[in-house]
Amino acid sequence: MEKLKGHVTIITGGGKGIGFGLAQAFASEGSDLVITGRTESRLIAAKERLEKEFGVRVLPVVADGADEQAIRNVVSKAIETFGKINTLVNNAQVSKSGLPLVEHSREDLDLAIFSGLYAAFFYMKECFPYLKETKGSVINFASGAGLFGKLGQSSYAAVKEGIRGMSRVAAAEWGPDGVRVNVVCPLAMTESLQEWKENYPELFEKTIQGIPLGRFADPRNDIGRVCVFLASDDASYVTGETITLQGGSGLRP
Repeated sequence: MEKLKGHVTIITGGGKGIGFGLAQAFASEGSDLVITGRTESRLIAAKERLEKEFGVRVLPVVADGADEQAIRNVVSKAIETFGKINTLVNNAQVSKSGLPLVEHSREDLDLAIFSGLYAAFFYMKECFPYLKETKGSVINFASGAGLFGKLGQSSYAAVKEGIRGMSRVAAAEWGPDGVRVNVVCPLAMTESLQEWKENYPELFEKTIQGIPLGRFADPRNDIGRVCVFLASDDASYVTGETITLQGGSGLRP
């Protein structure tokens, strides 16, 4: 059963990693897609794979999340091509990791803020009129880095907590219009994490020991399926929530 047949979903960073896994999950449920990123060749390759495997329509649009005009162009092309937007997924983020707070520069903080917080803000503002028409939803990505104070993640954590705060306000403001806004905090296996596993196997094993389920999430099946739920009618009464998908490592009261 295709839960999202006839839907149109924008996924930022949809050409690789978690974003591509999300695109696969949404496409498998019948949603047409708009995928964005900074590398055109990667987006085109993703489009070809998704259309061939799932038979949906995929619009790739090159865009930097820090560029407000580029985001306007993404939304404009989405409406021009599909005529509507049902779901916005703000997944993309660039930031410096592994640096202690005192070693972060103003430029490091700006990188995280513009690619994460501003990007989510711009996309939400531009998409809202169309989400209001479809009674759609926003799914923003935050992180355990902010929830649990991960070492070496100060700029990333600050931005992700900013996104959570903005999401809660949007959920309150947009609820009367039927637009839902939720947050997901994933801990997923990606290409970058696979490289880290190969380069630092002992540290990887130590990290796995702190995850009760004993593994990192699969972007499509573990993260994507939850996001499909949040975008579907099954979650019509779910808004303003933060869902931690961390295999039990994010246990909290």
